[in-house]
Amino acid sequence: MSASAPATQAATEARIDSSDSGGTALLRFFGVLDLTASARLWTDVMRAVRQARGRPLLLDLAAVTQCDTAGATLLLHAERAHEGPTKIDGADTQVAAVIALVRPVTVPPLPPPPGRAVSWREVIVAALAVCTGGISYIGEVAVASARLPSRLRMFRATDMVRAADAAGVQAIPLVLLLGTLIGLILAFQSLVPMRRFGADIYVANLVALGLLRELGPLLTAVVLAGRSGSAFAAEIGTMKVNQELDALATMGVDAMTMLVLPRLIAAMLVMPVLTVIMELAGLLGMTLVLTAAGIPPVTIVGQVAHAVVPADFYGGLAKATLFGAAVAGIGCRAGLATGVGPRAVGLAATSAVVGGIVAAIALDGVTAVLFYRLGL
Repeated sequence: MSASAPATQAATEARIDSSDSGGTALLRFFGVLDLTASARLWTDVMRAVRQARGRPLLLDLAAVTQCDTAGATLLLHAERAHEGPTKIDGADTQVAAVIALVRPVTVPPLPPPPGRAVSWREVIVAALAVCTGGISYIGEVAVASARLPSRLRMFRATDMVRAADAAGVQAIPLVLLLGTLIGLILAFQSLVPMRRFGADIYVANLVALGLLRELGPLLTAVVLAGRSGSAFAAEIGTMKVNQELDALATMGVDAMTMLVLPRLIAAMLVMPVLTVIMELAGLLGMTLVLTAAGIPPVTIVGQVAHAVVPADFYGGLAKATLFGAAVAGIGCRAGLATGVGPRAVGLAATSAVVGGIVAAIALDGVTAVLFYRLGL
């Protein structure tokens, strides 16, 4: 009894044998082709199939005693990997039935259709659609703002406070860190070349003007777009995917008044405050570098007070308010335009971040030219 068990196991153990018969590559299978055997034989079978390319291939299953779906997958994959005339022969009724059952689900997917060239007309039409959609959205926001006094019941002040807390208070540590690092880097990089001309002290003028007029509002807008613009898009996008916006419309509630305006007002309120914090942190970082370079703090303060005029400070705050409105508006619009499916909310958040940053940079360029023309 004990001597016959190893003999039975050896007889049923799966193995393969490859040979050449009259120009046809012959691959014989023996034993039980189950999951374990298929995993063990997979590499050897694929090697034999690759070596048989260019010749007809015959898969002989006459000696296969049993086959499951894993074994059938191995046979069909070998048939497809040969990329030439292949025939499966000698399978008994049970093995043939399993192969026939597995064959439909192992068919390779169809290749994607070739890409279609996009004409200039389609590009122009798509650009016009984006522009008209943006103008329409701005008009809806303006109408909702004008009708706000008659729709105060739809405006939730708690949402505005919550959005201001998330966009403003919770962003203060990041703004402080980023502002300090920017001040340090700008002062250090400016100090190295200006020291060659003995103009060390004018680094304070350069960094202070750069922070107050340009970098302070712009970097704060980037932080707002990354933190809050994406959050606005994700929140409103999730509501749209869950059909909550449809429910609000059914109840006669204006989504622009209830969802967009609180976030828009909150962003416009917190942006000037965050910008001031960013600028103070940047000036602190600049002061650390210049103090380490041997310039007294009182001299630095005097240079900054002499170089900066109130118009620089208030102009930066005006930019910050404009950037906050743009970032929040784009984030809310991305949420309202969320599509369907599991990726829709993520795409909306990504669109909000990219759109907010691009809009802030574009508006910064426009306001810089405008301020120059106005002599500010």
